[in-house]
Amino acid sequence: MGSRAMSTDKWQAEFAALRAIVSACGLDETVKWGQPCFTLDGHNVVLIHGFKEYCALLFFKGALMKDPKNILIQQTENVQAARQIRFTTLVDITRQEKTLKDYIKDAIATEKSGAKVEMKQTAEFSFPEELEHKMDELPALRTAFEALTPGRQRAYLLHFSSAKQASTRISRIEKSVQRILDGKGMND
Repeated sequence: MGSRAMSTDKWQAEFAALRAIVSACGLDETVKWGQPCFTLDGHNVVLIHGFKEYCALLFFKGALMKDPKNILIQQTENVQAARQIRFTTLVDITRQEKTLKDYIKDAIATEKSGAKVEMKQTAEFSFPEELEHKMDELPALRTAFEALTPGRQRAYLLHFSSAKQASTRISRIEKSVQRILDGKGMND
């Protein structure tokens, strides 16, 4: 299953403990992406989610938060705003209850401040050399790619550049050419 979110069955006790801690901080609970999500005036503040190896509190604006205990984790290099605190046992959670409440209060203060995470522009994402070659070969591809929304461009760039081998990048680009020419995103 890799690092994809999975059902909460494995982490029931941990989720219950995390929910009790977050609920004590005065946020509204809802469900988003199938996970317990806590909001302030309709804005996402913190989400509880589980993976194969760990469960976590995900702070939507974690990049702006103070991290005195150095426990906030950037899930992947491409995640710009969110940060996680990860747990593998119920003891991890109960031992850190006061710290977690402090972090949640900081997340609430960050949300109330109206601060926004400065997002990288699409142009700042790495542009694979193989895509440049394909665009030189097929100028209509460059035109079609530039006409896509920034989010669709980023999705393609991340998909292409996450491949470690040039042959895989070329294969991914080849498979996407028609979709790009049709003005479609990866998931359309």
